[in-house]
Amino acid sequence: MHVMSTGSLQAGQKLGKPIYTSSGNVLLAAGKELSEAMIQRLVALGITQVYVQDPRTDDIEIRDAVSEETRNRSVKVVYESFSQMIEARKWKRTIANPRLGREFRSAFEDILYDLQSNKQVMIQLSSIYTTDNYLYSHSVNVGIYSAALGMALGLGRDALIDLGIGAMLHDIGKTQIPFEILDKPGKLTDEEYAIMKTHSQVGYEILKEHPDIPLLSAHCALQHHERLDGSGYPRQLKEDQIHLYGQIVGIADVYDALTTNRVYRKAFLPHEALEMLFTTTGQFDSELIRKFHDNVAIYPLGLIVQLSSGETAVVVDINTKYPHRPIIRVLKGADGVDIKVPYEIDLSSNLNVTITGCEQIL
Repeated sequence: MHVMSTGSLQAGQKLGKPIYTSSGNVLLAAGKELSEAMIQRLVALGITQVYVQDPRTDDIEIRDAVSEETRNRSVKVVYESFSQMIEARKWKRTIANPRLGREFRSAFEDILYDLQSNKQVMIQLSSIYTTDNYLYSHSVNVGIYSAALGMALGLGRDALIDLGIGAMLHDIGKTQIPFEILDKPGKLTDEEYAIMKTHSQVGYEILKEHPDIPLLSAHCALQHHERLDGSGYPRQLKEDQIHLYGQIVGIADVYDALTTNRVYRKAFLPHEALEMLFTTTGQFDSELIRKFHDNVAIYPLGLIVQLSSGETAVVVDINTKYPHRPIIRVLKGADGVDIKVPYEIDLSSNLNVTITGCEQIL
């Protein structure tokens, strides 16, 4: 299977991987044959790319570092907990979930088990969700990325669990932000942005009132928008005033936001998002970004890429030592015509061929 822009889909093609709603339920199952109406619906839902079956690429096994089952269970935990809080705010009721810490600890322990059991070194998240209520899947993604970075830094199990709980709950304060601000498709006004920025402090206040939530986990909510140069919020902390967990969650939060479709812009590809992180001079610790870069798949499996030779290929394997030079399978010649017998090139040993671009996501 390989990635394909929804704008390039044709009726009759079959999905290679399922598509999920933001609450973790299956919207369309793998193997589903797409009709023109379905394709239009996917576009309307803000889904810009899907995995499709293709005889030339069906041998490519795209497995995430965390199983779909684990990830969807975690999304449902976030969805149920956050939805209760959103409803309570809507009706001006107070709500306390005495099981909040226990539920998120259990969800993150499953994520951690998958990450530690998986032999895959480079993190790739290929599950596709609708863009409505992006808050839920984003929270789980940030938990996964934060855990991967924490593991790369050599954090122990207890520290990883504190970090993971905080990462998954880092945006809980957004449950108290008015919907019309939270999901506004355009640019926020100064007044709206000021309200949005309160979510980190509000999230901290919510979490510190739960005795089963570690205080360091609550600080992930408080500090994930702080920046080393003092340009962040809510307290304009600098350098080592920001806890390591806050710095880790901050990097994971920005990266996932960049690589996820939003109502106001399309997602950036992983290599584009990582380049953008490197250009945030002074905001993030350069060593943390480098470590994160070394553990994320720059060119994920199944991605369609353009080569300096003019040919079109698909990424079939990742070179962990040279992640920017994966193993690719050439599908089309420089003339744009399908090759009868696709062949593979290991870019780490064929330095005269480079990746010049990726499939344009419409």
